[in-house]
Amino acid sequence: MTSITNRTPSMRDVALAAGVSAQTVSRVLSDSTHVQPETKSRVLAAVEELGYRRNKTARALVTGQSKTLGLITLATNFYSRSSLAMGIENEARANGYIVNATTTESLGSRAIAGAISRLVDQGVDGLIIAVPLRDVDAPLERLTRRLPTVTVDGLRTSAADIVAVDQVSAARVATQHLLDLGHQTVWHVAGPVEWSDSDARIEGWQQTLRAAGASVPPELHGDWTPESGYRNGLILGRMPDVTAILVASDEMAFGLLRAFTELGRRVPDDVSVVGFDDIALAAYASPPLTTVRQSFEETGCRAVRHLLRHISDPETDHVPELVEPELIIRSTTGPPPHA
Repeated sequence: MTSITNRTPSMRDVALAAGVSAQTVSRVLSDSTHVQPETKSRVLAAVEELGYRRNKTARALVTGQSKTLGLITLATNFYSRSSLAMGIENEARANGYIVNATTTESLGSRAIAGAISRLVDQGVDGLIIAVPLRDVDAPLERLTRRLPTVTVDGLRTSAADIVAVDQVSAARVATQHLLDLGHQTVWHVAGPVEWSDSDARIEGWQQTLRAAGASVPPELHGDWTPESGYRNGLILGRMPDVTAILVASDEMAFGLLRAFTELGRRVPDDVSVVGFDDIALAAYASPPLTTVRQSFEETGCRAVRHLLRHISDPETDHVPELVEPELIIRSTTGPPPHA
């Protein structure tokens, strides 16, 4: 085979090295079935030896696809966002796609519309929107009609498919676990009011308490950070009647546990605590945290599969997929002290 030096190898160079036409090289790189296996092997060997990389723009002009997916997330350092992005990138790569990601600093419709427009201008084949927005306006509706779109984190438009963790079910199973241990009611430290996940968890928590005939305490709110859990822990820890708490994230639960330690409230002897997410540190908290596991990485993988189906067949029906959570019981839950 011929070696190429001092310049980027072209498709013609690959064709000369493999002893075939440039059209045959193009067919091989496009995964055409109309190429003999021996010829395909020869072309791929030439590609490897020469270090040829096909121009993305040229490929898009030929196939009508850029083999690129767009991802929009909220600009945060939360565990759930990084885990979700990892699942999306891994599944996209396994299917021959790359991911162009952009973030939005705001939950406002205008900011999200701007992020969508940036990705559309980059020529992505489809969109995954992982933003916890509750209300959708007309401009967002129009934008999500331009490309195959899957939403993962609360955003709902008529043109988008949906893949999400069943947050209502997650709150139900956690609340029921505490009631089954004998607690008369369960308090709740919820997430930010503007997040759709917070609403869904509040709904599941309230439904379970009402179904059991238990009183529904007023929920407290945090911002997903340990600091906000700590502040709420200082409030709840001074209330002797509080024996069970559902906290909407593991990180807030860590802050709450710190506050209880400072106040002399023992977990789970005096108060039982359940978190959400099952991040890596949950198993190593003191005591190890009972929590609701949400497979964000698996959710990201499923979102890519949905999106690729819509890219290959735009007429595919939108069938929402809810990922079931799993309760992981560790050492922060037990019977109430009077039991």
